[in-house]
Amino acid sequence: MNDPTQPTTVRVFIALAPPDQAKKELARTLRPAYDTHPHMRWNRIEDWHITLAFLGELPAGTVPLLGPPLADLAANHPPLCLALRGSGNFDDRVLWSGIDGDLDELHMLAADVRTAVKNCGVAFEDRPLRPHLTLARARRGDRSSAGEIAESFAGFTGHRWPAERLHLVGSNVGRSRGPIHYRDIEAWSFGGHKNLHGS
Repeated sequence: MNDPTQPTTVRVFIALAPPDQAKKELARTLRPAYDTHPHMRWNRIEDWHITLAFLGELPAGTVPLLGPPLADLAANHPPLCLALRGSGNFDDRVLWSGIDGDLDELHMLAADVRTAVKNCGVAFEDRPLRPHLTLARARRGDRSSAGEIAESFAGFTGHRWPAERLHLVGSNVGRSRGPIHYRDIEAWSFGGHKNLHGS
């Protein structure tokens, strides 16, 4: 019998996550904006991530099929050296920080991830990779806040850090009227380390 408490679909993406130190560094820079723009819908710092492939809503039974190929891919990929740098906004509403560092390797990793997903028979919208960290969204009708905040930390350059794990992430979008929360479904270390299960 099906368990009615378990969702039949899961909203999924594959991502990298900056380490805590890199997130704290950017959060310190953003602190004035948290006070001056409280009406922005700020993402939780623990949820900051760099999306490599957004898969959307998948049948819950499909998600485990992604594990073995992604684990193999991570095992054969060296860690990347990245940094958070600069700022900008999409459509005057979505505030982001840019990514610096091993960008060629990042694009290759994203291409390999997307190929692995397609080889599992999972269809998704294969948008061009624009490496960034989404920080907040302005409310409808607010066309100035994201640009104002982006301008305030345009010169930000964070310290470099190794991206050491590939994350398969699920979100609660569509299941709650509250803020979006993310959780690791599974995560794999690059370079052949042991598998690390998410909570």
